Amino acid sequence: MKKKFSKLFQAKTDDQESNGIVFFKVLNAIYSYLYNESKDDSLTFKMKGFKDIISAILYSFPDSFSSEEIQNEIKEKGFTNSYEVLNELFKKTDISLVSEESIAEEDKFDYIHISFFSEPTPEQRKLYKSIMQNFIIFFCTEDGSNEINSFRILYSGSYFIYYVKNLLDTKLIDIKNPETEIEKIAFNDFEKVLVGICQYLKIELPETISATNLSPKEATQEQYEELLNLITRNEFDEKINKKQAKKMFTKYKKQSEEYDFFEENYEFLENVNCWHSDWKFDPEDAESFISDIINQDFTFEYPEETYSDDLFPYIQKELAKSDLELMNFDTQGDSYMFFVANKKDVNRILELAQILEVQIDRLL
Repeated sequence: MKKKFSKLFQAKTDDQESNGIVFFKVLNAIYSYLYNESKDDSLTFKMKGFKDIISAILYSFPDSFSSEEIQNEIKEKGFTNSYEVLNELFKKTDISLVSEESIAEEDKFDYIHISFFSEPTPEQRKLYKSIMQNFIIFFCTEDGSNEINSFRILYSGSYFIYYVKNLLDTKLIDIKNPETEIEKIAFNDFEKVLVGICQYLKIELPETISATNLSPKEATQEQYEELLNLITRNEFDEKINKKQAKKMFTKYKKQSEEYDFFEENYEFLENVNCWHSDWKFDPEDAESFISDIINQDFTFEYPEETYSDDLFPYIQKELAKSDLELMNFDTQGDSYMFFVANKKDVNRILELAQILEVQIDRLL
């Protein structure tokens, strides 16, 4: 790995380990795995507390930017080659620019792109179920060293649909000083993800880090049974739940890429105190169906001309008086599959949903 990074950074007087899990030894160990051991320069895995896959990919200038699509994107942004894109990123990080000599020699400059999904802020939850987080890690030299001994992190909370554009839109961050609420969530989750990667790759954690095992638990038939009992508030026939749990677990073990929990179990869910609704519904619909689900009359107060997901806060406020909460199976479409849970069971339902790879949402 040939690098020509700047040595003009100010010297640090604090120990890098004071920055928690985000410090050079950990990031360098992850880089070493991606560079030396991974067959495709990437790592994907699941971990406790995160709904979707965690991804860590090793990219390299110019090799990773050689496809026709990326080259066209580079030109559309007004650059002639990928090194010019890299220099724009280096300007943000105070890393010395790539020289003409390095460009002529086609020197390679690697970086790690770590991505995952975080829970949205309360405000974002009105529009998004999860937020894409991207952390771009460049290695560099500091304190007059001739060896790579430090790093810089760029961040973006956007989907990388147009990779060059989105890469250029990243910002330099101080992981300990988030500027917004979503950055606070993102940076905290990033540290958890690094712990998860270390545990997954069996990289020794710093002595200053104490962490529980973040590896996801294996799914069991008993967990499916528990989930069914909780989403029906233990009010559905236990024998039927056991039989259905066995079917669900069998399908889970044999699942293919096309497996869809909602589609596979739609008929059953419609008959266990769930309400399948179009994305647009009236307050009267909510009152009627929730009354059926909880077996008692349910009404709630709401402003005039309020419909669909704008009703959730008012529904939840009224249900909370009975220690209940409205939840939803994600149908991956323009509809809902609502159910009502006991508030005390919500966290366990979400934990089971993650283990069983069932998409269940809170409606806050």
